[in-house]
Amino acid sequence: MSGLNLIKCGAILTIQGGEIKMKQLSTFAWIAIFATGAAVVNGIGIWVIFKNRKWAEKAKVYFMCFASGVLISSPLIIAFPQAISKNSYAGYATLTGFLFMFFSNQLIKYRTKQKEIAFGITAVEGIGIHSFVDGIIYSVTFSASILTGFLSGIGLVVHEFAEGVITFSILIKGGFKEKKAALYALFVAALTTPLGAFIAYPFINKLNSSILGLALGFVVGVLIYISASHLLPEAQTHQKKHSILAFLSGIALALFIAFSKIV
Repeated sequence: MSGLNLIKCGAILTIQGGEIKMKQLSTFAWIAIFATGAAVVNGIGIWVIFKNRKWAEKAKVYFMCFASGVLISSPLIIAFPQAISKNSYAGYATLTGFLFMFFSNQLIKYRTKQKEIAFGITAVEGIGIHSFVDGIIYSVTFSASILTGFLSGIGLVVHEFAEGVITFSILIKGGFKEKKAALYALFVAALTTPLGAFIAYPFINKLNSSILGLALGFVVGVLIYISASHLLPEAQTHQKKHSILAFLSGIALALFIAFSKIV
């Protein structure tokens, strides 16, 4: 069996006593790796802006563009066809997921009286809910297949850097001191993602194929909304040189992984 096939089977290679051995990873292990990785990347974003605001503000645009490229490609070419194959009504669930995110965003704007994501506690509350939902997404996508979870996970993990930067900035503008803003941002934006994944997995794991298809369809709508209505507009507002290249690179990576089937 080739190395590519090992990865495709959801396994990793380990070296013990000079011998290469295959270790099969469970669905929960993949969820834990990506959910924890998301928290780490988010924390890195918070730490970087805490130490160097100028560089972090510049870099977040490229992270958002790359993440949006992955997150708008992988649901359409992998997750949505899988959802339809499991349940022919998954398209309705996709629409529901998109509308859920749309009206959730409208509710946050209404409560904060801001056109942009608001400053202060209410805005951070919204980010916390969003991060918690990210964790649930890991459970749903990896339960559908390793490929779906891997592709969706890449986009979500990458966008966590920008989310950490944004959360810290919001808290600073909301009047928090730097150290307290960093601590609150870590708790609200980073730790809620693995929390959502670990809480959701026992329930998602018990779903039959048809219900999982609806859940996956719902997640597709959420991912498309995050990419098309949140990440891309924010990146375009602060567009920089090579940001389009970063977006296209995200799409190219998703297509490469999907067609080469290395996961």
